[in-house]
Amino acid sequence: MTSMSGEEQTPHSGGADAAVIRVVVSGALGRMGSTTCSAVDADPALTLIARVDPAFAPGEEGAAVSPSEERDSSALGPRNDYGDLSAALDAEDVDVVVDFTVPTVVRDNVLTCLERHIPVVVGTTGLSPDDLKEIENRASEAQTPVLVAPNFALGAVLMMEFARQAARHLQACEIVELHHDRKVDAPSGTSKLTRLRIEEVWRQMDFEREVPIHSVRLPGLVAHQEVIFGNLGETLTIRHDSLSRESFMPGVLTAVKRVQGLQGLVVGLENVL
Repeated sequence: MTSMSGEEQTPHSGGADAAVIRVVVSGALGRMGSTTCSAVDADPALTLIARVDPAFAPGEEGAAVSPSEERDSSALGPRNDYGDLSAALDAEDVDVVVDFTVPTVVRDNVLTCLERHIPVVVGTTGLSPDDLKEIENRASEAQTPVLVAPNFALGAVLMMEFARQAARHLQACEIVELHHDRKVDAPSGTSKLTRLRIEEVWRQMDFEREVPIHSVRLPGLVAHQEVIFGNLGETLTIRHDSLSRESFMPGVLTAVKRVQGLQGLVVGLENVL
């Protein structure tokens, strides 16, 4: 998949105040979704106009978060809650959708947005190469941008860049990624993108080798990754640790503010930094 940022296009029209980006968060009651809702609401350049989560559907009870991780909904600004993304997009005037759902629904959510020409920021991992190819084609047809970012932490972006630089000089590498025990996909999207970046460098040097990935899922972890290179008599370890979900929010907000200036499918937060 080729990541590319194109010339700026006309943003999706939304709201009386064009300076404020109108945001819908899908997966709003999950860990990342609830943190994103709070971050969007606190940013004066953004407005949270709707939250989407299956728990808001009629007849559904409870929320997909533990009590210790629930956010105080009363602290959020005015917004509507929906159990279905299509209903939210039909009812609201939306500039950008942020998706933090689950791998089983993220593809359909993105296509639903593209049908309505609404830019999407995707933080949900688990999209397959075939999913990405379909999204790339549909985004091109709709002339609507989609930004897929396996990791929104700025340090994680730097980790991948440092790994790419190291791959020019070292040709033995393995990745260890560690996440909380409720993460549903393994390997993580960050580790797979890191592997892709390393192997791209190696192929440019006419060297073919697959980078093994080792996944760890344990309570107490958030998101951590080690990229370990080996050479004669030495090793190089590049490690990144996210100690709280707030570490992802500067990247999420940057993506929301800049996705409208992209074209087609773009993979990786580094394309908007």
